[in-house]
Amino acid sequence: MNKFHGTGVALVTPFNTDGSVDYQGLKKLINHLVDGGIDYLVSLGTTGETATLSKDEKKKVWDFTAEINDGRLPLVAGIGGNDTLVIGDAIKTFENNNYSAVLSVSPYYSKPTQEGIYQHYKYLSELSAMPIMLYNVPGRTGSNMSAETTCRLAHDFKNIIATKEACGNFEQFNAIMRDKPEDFLLISGDDPIALPMISIGAVGVISVLGNALPKQLSDMIRLCLKGNYAEALPAHLGLLEITRLMFAEGNPAGVKSALKTLSICDDVVRLPLVKASATLTDSIAKQLKNL
Repeated sequence: MNKFHGTGVALVTPFNTDGSVDYQGLKKLINHLVDGGIDYLVSLGTTGETATLSKDEKKKVWDFTAEINDGRLPLVAGIGGNDTLVIGDAIKTFENNNYSAVLSVSPYYSKPTQEGIYQHYKYLSELSAMPIMLYNVPGRTGSNMSAETTCRLAHDFKNIIATKEACGNFEQFNAIMRDKPEDFLLISGDDPIALPMISIGAVGVISVLGNALPKQLSDMIRLCLKGNYAEALPAHLGLLEITRLMFAEGNPAGVKSALKTLSICDDVVRLPLVKASATLTDSIAKQLKNL
């Protein structure tokens, strides 16, 4: 699973001004990321606004992403939700052979118990022909998948290969590193703490910021993975403010504002999200110029 070491990017889904998917913008974004040294791409994670995409739109985005990528980078498909049977069916019937794994977020809104989370992923694992990456993001889901549950799943199901962790709790990260199988991957789900997470054994990051600044981020992550933390630290610190701005008014409004400034795609988002304010857009543009 070395293909998932380094910097992955959770792709935004570009939209035209009429709200339709902007496939030319998506093509420019994919080429921007490949040219910027990104290691793998995640299509239709939560950053891709999957909650407001139809089933048909999702299939078209997955297929188009694979076509434009053309085998250059490993691909991960984001397939998650809070209806276990529906998600299981989506994983079972996923047909694009260009993808190497599924990233599936812990069930949101329902707030299941740890046993409920375990049984959810057990069901998905037994249906999936592809490796599965867990995704723990309590700020979005309303519940935390504990280190115990994560490691229980990792030990019980060989096709559960990694977790994207975005709980922000280093006590939990430490427990995962201590108790996980040797080949199970811990991946940072938060740009600002990728460096310290790698220092305790994480193998990289699945990034939002990387949509806009792939080279700066991937260069920093590679230094960390080589153990060159002193050399990586200035880049890490230099990216903190732009990262803060990316999330100041929610994701992906901030990063789409950055992508518009970089002339890659428009900053349109689908309701109930709204685009970044003029003040935030100006701040992001100034930071990009400085960087």
